[in-house]
Amino acid sequence: MSINERELGELITESQDMQSEAMAHARQSLPMLEEIRHERGDATPSPAERRAFDEGRRSLLARLGLSSGSAAVAGVGIGAAVATLLSRPAAADTALDIQILQTAPSLEKLAVETYKAALTLPFIKDGNKVIVKFAETTAMQHDEHKKAFQAQSTKLGGKVQDMVNPKYAPIVEAAKPTLKAPLDVVMLAATLETVARDTYLADLALFTDVESRFIMATVMGVETQHLATLRAVEALLKGGAPQLIAIPTDVAKLPAAAGSVGFPDAIPKATKASPPAEGAVK
Repeated sequence: MSINERELGELITESQDMQSEAMAHARQSLPMLEEIRHERGDATPSPAERRAFDEGRRSLLARLGLSSGSAAVAGVGIGAAVATLLSRPAAADTALDIQILQTAPSLEKLAVETYKAALTLPFIKDGNKVIVKFAETTAMQHDEHKKAFQAQSTKLGGKVQDMVNPKYAPIVEAAKPTLKAPLDVVMLAATLETVARDTYLADLALFTDVESRFIMATVMGVETQHLATLRAVEALLKGGAPQLIAIPTDVAKLPAAAGSVGFPDAIPKATKASPPAEGAVK
């Protein structure tokens, strides 16, 4: 296994730069969110504001090719989340922002625990050093995301969510006994990263607070980077070429799909998005 410590360090630095930018803006926004909380208070929106909210949501459904009566909205994901919002009064939107910011850390905490559990498996901790370093760095970044979202929800008046996501935690627990090889771990991690990316993408259209929307967008960029890396590693493992998971790697031996497997969709469809209330504090 060929590992160039300098090049590996440069890749990690690039990832951390994106992470640092997202977390710095998250910290800077906290005073503004507290001010927004006080400004909103318990004010009831006017009929015109209520109609504007509802029209905006219906336009979103139309752009997604959904309707309130379609079969798609009955399923799990962005369709169900947005369809539910159509029946909510505009006055509840502050609570919606909080729900989004509580569901996010429930996904982040589950990711942290999953990566840490993976690092205890002999075939991971004693295996490919690039995968180990990726798992360690990614777990740290997810923990920072969790704390940032918790701080955001608190400043908007919500409770801290420090529990793992109720929908996906049982799925992870059921998968743990089946983790027998690096590919199993990579595929499970990719599923969690996809859920996080899709959830945050869907949430961007639902936030009423611009600062929170910006922070979620920057975190989504980091999650997308995680997912792209996992997809590339998955492809090499499935292709029987684990020796190419190295830094530097033998570029000439990479499969033709190596340049695109990490980014199959220009605009993801967010089919695995968790609804805002999924991880909200009850």
